[in-house]
Amino acid sequence: MTTTVEQLPLAEALVRLSHRVQQVFAEVSRRHDLTPQQAQLLCRLAAGPVGMSDLTRWLALEKSSLTGLVDRAQRRGLVVRIPHETDRRAFQIALTDAGAARAEATHRAVIAQLDALLTTVSPAHREQLSTLITDSILDTPR
Repeated sequence: MTTTVEQLPLAEALVRLSHRVQQVFAEVSRRHDLTPQQAQLLCRLAAGPVGMSDLTRWLALEKSSLTGLVDRAQRRGLVVRIPHETDRRAFQIALTDAGAARAEATHRAVIAQLDALLTTVSPAHREQLSTLITDSILDTPR
């Protein structure tokens, strides 16, 4: 017996997809002894040190919430605060070696779990979907 899944409007499908990605992120984060917010912080820092104001925007957190998140990650030895070169009141947040290793392991695990969800999607459709998302959604100015 074959079950038919109702076709969803695109916006609703994207919302459900977003929830599923968040669920995968949360599952993987727990396995790596991180909260989802800590994992997001570490992944954002993987490309290099970032200022607190940029992190506030990227992670959609209030300044006080971000400060608490960074404080907890710093106590765990995952991040350090680096004084800003020109503004003595400002800091950039950077990964420690332990934080970089945890960020890389978490990122790899999230990608692997999402890839596992996509096994029934053809390579051509994967490429098409990736292009559509990258060009139409991710590159859209906010």
